[in-house]
Amino acid sequence: MRHMGGVINDREADLDQWFRAEVAATTPGPARAQQEPMDATGLTGARCLELFDAQAASRHLDLAARRLTREGHGFYSIGSSGHEGNVAVAAALRVTDPALLHYRSGAFFVHRARQVPGLDPIHDVMLGVAAAAADPISGGRHKVFGSKPAHVIPQTSTIASHLPRAVGLAFALERAAHLKLRCEWPGDSVVVCSFGDASANHSTAAGAINTAIHTAHQNVPVPILFVCEDNGIGISVPTPRTWIEQAYGHRPGLAYFDADGSDLPAALAQATAAAEYVRAHRKPAFLRLRTVRLLGHAGSDVESAYRRPAEIAADLRRDPVTATARLLVAAGVVTAAEIVQRYEDIAEQVAKAAESAWNEPKLTSAAAVIAPLAPARPTVVRTDALRSVPDGDRNGNGRTNGSATSVAGPPSSESAEPPASTGEPLTLAQAVNQTLAQLLTRDPDVLVFGEDVGRKGGVYGVTKGLQQSFGVRRVFDTLLDEQSVLGTALGAALAGFVPIPEIQYLAYVHNAEDQLRGEAATLSFFSGGRYRNPVVVRIAGLAYQKGFGGHFHNDNSIAALRDIPGVVIATPSRADDAAAMLRTCVSAARVDGRVCVFLEPIALYHTRDLYRAGDGAWLAPISGVRHADIGSARVHGSGAHLTIVSFANGVPMSLRVARRLAADGIHARVLDLRWLSPLPVEDLLDNARATGRVLIADETRRSGGVSEAVCTALLDAGFDGRLARVTSADSFVPLGPAASTVLLDEAAIESAARALLAAPAPR
Repeated sequence: MRHMGGVINDREADLDQWFRAEVAATTPGPARAQQEPMDATGLTGARCLELFDAQAASRHLDLAARRLTREGHGFYSIGSSGHEGNVAVAAALRVTDPALLHYRSGAFFVHRARQVPGLDPIHDVMLGVAAAAADPISGGRHKVFGSKPAHVIPQTSTIASHLPRAVGLAFALERAAHLKLRCEWPGDSVVVCSFGDASANHSTAAGAINTAIHTAHQNVPVPILFVCEDNGIGISVPTPRTWIEQAYGHRPGLAYFDADGSDLPAALAQATAAAEYVRAHRKPAFLRLRTVRLLGHAGSDVESAYRRPAEIAADLRRDPVTATARLLVAAGVVTAAEIVQRYEDIAEQVAKAAESAWNEPKLTSAAAVIAPLAPARPTVVRTDALRSVPDGDRNGNGRTNGSATSVAGPPSSESAEPPASTGEPLTLAQAVNQTLAQLLTRDPDVLVFGEDVGRKGGVYGVTKGLQQSFGVRRVFDTLLDEQSVLGTALGAALAGFVPIPEIQYLAYVHNAEDQLRGEAATLSFFSGGRYRNPVVVRIAGLAYQKGFGGHFHNDNSIAALRDIPGVVIATPSRADDAAAMLRTCVSAARVDGRVCVFLEPIALYHTRDLYRAGDGAWLAPISGVRHADIGSARVHGSGAHLTIVSFANGVPMSLRVARRLAADGIHARVLDLRWLSPLPVEDLLDNARATGRVLIADETRRSGGVSEAVCTALLDAGFDGRLARVTSADSFVPLGPAASTVLLDEAAIESAARALLAAPAPR
């Protein structure tokens, strides 16, 4: 059988034939004017036809995508068939309500986009299926539902990973309005995010919904509508019929709505009620939209392998496109012949768009693919970073007075209370504190938040006093849930902020790593740079804490972070670098939309001395130190015999080793990498070639550690001198004195340095 110029399989034929047969068998009602309400819900024939058109377009887009894939012209066939009832959600919302959509929300996308002059959602979706470079959202990098003019924020594989971001955006809308920060969405917007019933069981979904409820419980507005498109199955695993209602239908603080997605008037009524509730009350709501999944999970899925024929047939009888067509005929809005002709006209339109799309050029170079991944305008970033802090009140814009929660907690023994003048030498922790205060004063778009950063001022006192100075709207505590912390940051970034969230310990970022890998780093990539994630994630990390340990508080692995394309990783070792690099990261986030990780070595937070007790040689003033180019290293010394390459805790250790070597007439320079991604390759090569001997002192693990990347960079560039590395062991960091058995130490660095110097030069 052929359909609009292409072969279709039996399941697609069954669906097409079912539509035609059911419409033909429908008893027509008395002719009705299209502007006349069809039933008690007030849905007019004209509006119902408009929604049917979106449903039918979504259906034919599915069929065309599967055909293109079979013919080798398309590359994506996860369809929306059976979910077309989600058009009711689009109809219930405003075009300006930001939407983060499930990959089966095709009818929503079509209807939303058609409300924006100049958009052609049919052609745009087919461009995505064909991976065409002309795709207006991803530029041929992925097939996603996304549109900047239609306020649809693109998602790739939405197994609930977008929910924390959606909650963060809902939270940030109110905050932006209160702080008078420019935001592309109106202050009374509703954020909508859709997901499947299987995704509703994901810990990310459970955490995000809990965060929304928890936040609203504190009378903080969270205008978000969660839409669970419940088709009763996750790939091949059934979801119990009553599970979604049992799990979410009785949660205090979460308004619950339920609708049959095959009954368009009822779905529209419930979706409208849910949207109006969220808009009026600024509280979260949950809409369960009961759907079916037709045509299987994706093009290659053989549904009959895990579902009984009776189940498949039962789903077919609930086809929402057929149900809407029958409704229109039975109401007398159109005849059966007219609705079938409308259906076929839409099919022809989709077929033409498909043929046009597969002939469009594809991305043909790595440079074209990665262009939006990590944009860099260092001159503009430098200009932004060098902007002065305005004179006057340190509190700057956005101060909130009067709240008891804005008062910082009592001083601790590790307080980072800043001295009166930034001209005084500071510890690393004090430098971070003062720089955050300067940024909060200068930039009204900066937010600082995380676990314990507010009242307590952080477990190491690094944010002490900031909430008291700048108020709870700009410096605030979050739930103890890293996914929610980062999700809040990603949502706030969309709303126009430059968020600086804190993850309390490096080990805990792995609880939420996908918020960086799958959400933050991909947004610019899959939107062609139309959406960005300007964020600076502060993480207290690495090892060498004395008297406090275990691997959760002494994690020396950053391989998972370095593997994320486009992410900047900054690791300062001293106060002046911390101040300059933090300012650079904030400016890179603001100017280029960069995702930056600012990794702060815990053991160096309060370090004052370098060579001997009381020398204060590791303190540094931060006045006048305001920028450090991304990918630029720092050199300590000018020794010609050896280059020791290190970072973070390894830098002061290496400097002490260099002093001992100097006593024996061996002169070494220490290169502080500072930036672990991207690596400062040019500075690395210059200093490696200056001595011809390189020792990498790497406190991370031998396997997957930073030293592997440094060695590779040197070898790739043709460095032919002596090269060695010394690292920590491939081990978690144990509790107590045993930690010293697996961590890099000065003795190991010195021994490796002497061995390298004693070895004959390579020929």
